[in-house]
Amino acid sequence: MNRDPILLEIVEGTLASVEREVETAIARTARSPMIRDAHDFRAGIHDRRLRKLTGRSYSALVQPVARDFPVETMRPGDVYFHNDVYLSEGGIGHLPDLCVTVPVFHEGEVVAFVQAFGHHDDIGGAVPGSMPSHARSAFEEGLMVPPIKLYDQGVPNEAALRIMIRNSRMPDSLAGDLDAECSACLMGARRLADLFARYGRAAVEDCFDAIIENTTRTFRRELLAKIPDGTYVWEDYAEHDGVDPPRLHAQRITLTVDHAAAAPLVIDFTGTSPQAKGPINHAGDYADGVFLKKWLAPVLRNLADTPERAAELDVNEGVVPLIEMRFPEKGTLLTPVFPAPTNARTFVILRLLGVLAGVLAKATGGRMPADQETIRYTGVYGEDDRGPYLMREVLGGGSGGRPYADGEDTVHIVPDSRNIPAEFAEARWPFVVERLGLAADSGGPGEHRGGLGYDKHIRMLRDASYMSIADRSILSCWGVNGGRAGRPFRVDIDGEELDGLVDGRPVRAGQVIRIRTTGGGGWGDPLDRDPARVAADVRDGKVTPAGARDDYGVIIDGDGWDERATAALRERLRATRPAPAFFDRGPGFPRLSGGRTAAEVDRPPPG
Repeated sequence: MNRDPILLEIVEGTLASVEREVETAIARTARSPMIRDAHDFRAGIHDRRLRKLTGRSYSALVQPVARDFPVETMRPGDVYFHNDVYLSEGGIGHLPDLCVTVPVFHEGEVVAFVQAFGHHDDIGGAVPGSMPSHARSAFEEGLMVPPIKLYDQGVPNEAALRIMIRNSRMPDSLAGDLDAECSACLMGARRLADLFARYGRAAVEDCFDAIIENTTRTFRRELLAKIPDGTYVWEDYAEHDGVDPPRLHAQRITLTVDHAAAAPLVIDFTGTSPQAKGPINHAGDYADGVFLKKWLAPVLRNLADTPERAAELDVNEGVVPLIEMRFPEKGTLLTPVFPAPTNARTFVILRLLGVLAGVLAKATGGRMPADQETIRYTGVYGEDDRGPYLMREVLGGGSGGRPYADGEDTVHIVPDSRNIPAEFAEARWPFVVERLGLAADSGGPGEHRGGLGYDKHIRMLRDASYMSIADRSILSCWGVNGGRAGRPFRVDIDGEELDGLVDGRPVRAGQVIRIRTTGGGGWGDPLDRDPARVAADVRDGKVTPAGARDDYGVIIDGDGWDERATAALRERLRATRPAPAFFDRGPGFPRLSGGRTAAEVDRPPPG
């Protein structure tokens, strides 16, 4: 078939438009702050062959629905639901992520799927929010629902809805959010059905093939071509799991690049640590790792010729043929055995983005950003005059310095996610946000500085309980190519420092919770940073005068810098400081590594 380039543009644009329309509808009609305000949810469009067609954001998988409900048995108006981590084929990471899938029909046959999944307030379990940081079993984490038919030809399964809502501490929010997601996906299915009706199934499906093939071709030609053939190893860590004392929980990637192979990238996770007792495991070894392939592929966009070009590159099913994944046998952080807990699996799955970036930095001589922030959930719960409440938000941190620019401040690694506005929070919950700003000196020093984290202070007006799911509270985001590590996550209540994993720390009325999120790693030697840029950072409150002196060798004088004193200090520092390491893991690493150096842990495993 001769492809019409105009029709291809129309189909591609329609898919992107429908995906955004579905997300907009959910955001406008959902009830919970985590969905409506923090935007911790995603939509995706998949074809009949279960291939993801859109690439603005990641999404879950249709595979578990098609596995349990053959496509030929589906009918218009059907809506499918699941949140079971171990029965999701790797597409769901923890139980609060509830997934809705709607088939799209043309002339009585399924031709596509619209899907949405989001992080909901509460689905039961041991603690409010369904993320018990000390869980030892999935049974402590909430209600597990394998793929079920939630709507049968437009008729809701009231029994199933009643069971789920009964298990939630926030039943009204859960009911409203589910209704919003189902309605939005059904609307998206109607929009896609119109596309098929207008142009015909054969032409539209041919455009689907073209969209995926274009991604495969573009990634191979523009990005993978920049990685030399060879084998490269990098390893990074979560530092605690909520149960055992802090130690290094390794996630290792051995990357083999062979441009002559059908799949030029082989990602081997051999050397990843055994599954943890606590909830930092991620069930990734399903469906040949297809979810992880699409999850990790955006890191490759850093190899694009320009940042503008990187922003143009979508990640859809077209990246899947380019990557082969090799998993260790069952029983590791990435291959846990049911019922290993998984609610804090972000410690692993988000760290893998940095592990891949690190191994690519090795392969390309540093042509990658330094390590970025991951994610953390913080919040409080208790009772006020309106009854029980739960405030939980995702607070971002700094991204890594880049070969061409500083890192971004307070970014949220989950696309489109955001913190909850202070004005909204104060109107809804019994506390006052006394400060919300940038955490000075949190970004890793470098020729290109790491991005800064948040500095947030919350004064409670009533007694409550504080919760946190946060890593990088001991280890730091590493610097690259001579850049230095950023500062780790920290939280204290009136000066008493807390662990990153906390289920229900009592907070009295009047006490202040102070949160500082992670800063990104620096890129390049900080002594090579232009003193004028350091002085500008001091004026902007991003670097303190002491940080300018100690980290960058710049003596601040008023609104500028002392040129002579700076030159002398930098000369002295270059003579006395150790030569910059290619990677700098920060001061928390030696404490947990048992004395091993970064070079020692980067060696391939024996055999």
